[in-house]
Amino acid sequence: MDLNRRIAALAESDEERMLLVRVCDKLQRGYEREMPVSTAFLTPREQALVRQLLSHARFWGGIEGAERCVAYYLPDYMTEGDYFDADVISCIRGSFYEAASLSHRDVLGALMGAGIRRDAIGDILIHEKCCEVFLLAELTRYLLDNLTSAGRQHLQLEQIDPKTVEKPPQAMKELRVTASSLRIDSVLSAAFHISRGKAVDAIRAGQVNLNSLTCLKPDKSVNALDELSLRGSGKLRILALHGQTKKDRTAITVGIFL
Repeated sequence: MDLNRRIAALAESDEERMLLVRVCDKLQRGYEREMPVSTAFLTPREQALVRQLLSHARFWGGIEGAERCVAYYLPDYMTEGDYFDADVISCIRGSFYEAASLSHRDVLGALMGAGIRRDAIGDILIHEKCCEVFLLAELTRYLLDNLTSAGRQHLQLEQIDPKTVEKPPQAMKELRVTASSLRIDSVLSAAFHISRGKAVDAIRAGQVNLNSLTCLKPDKSVNALDELSLRGSGKLRILALHGQTKKDRTAITVGIFL
């Protein structure tokens, strides 16, 4: 199956299909011409789809564990350090005075209000008295000149080295559960305290993601470190599998994202 037909089979909308065509075309041209290329920032779902389509695609968001990343291709003669040190992704820190007064939504709204397109923005990290925004380096000067506030807070902006940024740990509640099997419907039922029938209905309705991709198969098996999300209930990560209990159920430790 050629690339365009594979894209059409994976995409859930015309908009997504067009994005995948643009991204894959750019990465493929870089691969064929042995030249470095990178895209705008992609969502976790978009990254997962590109991984299925192009084995040579790599991803980086400016910091280890970034959620939103650019896709890129580098020829063998170039390292990631060489490429990303050349101002592909930059980081802006905005300091404010009132502690814990800004949310992710406040900052994203301010960026969009300043005319920054969504795919030019990577992860937004919120700290007690500052926020850090990863973005395409080409827009750094524009952002420094045009963003003055977020929410009700005045921002003092500065460009910082992405290597100095530490991502705050994501809050998670660990929970030990038992499921009848490692089928995705069984795990969702146990973790979110819903009936298995309701879990099956949600999966078939396209309301469940497995590792950022829609899962439509209730009997799909899951593994340690997989991430599952159920629309309206939340998101979890399978932290550990503990084998069978005396009642022949599977013991699992999950982390529920808060």
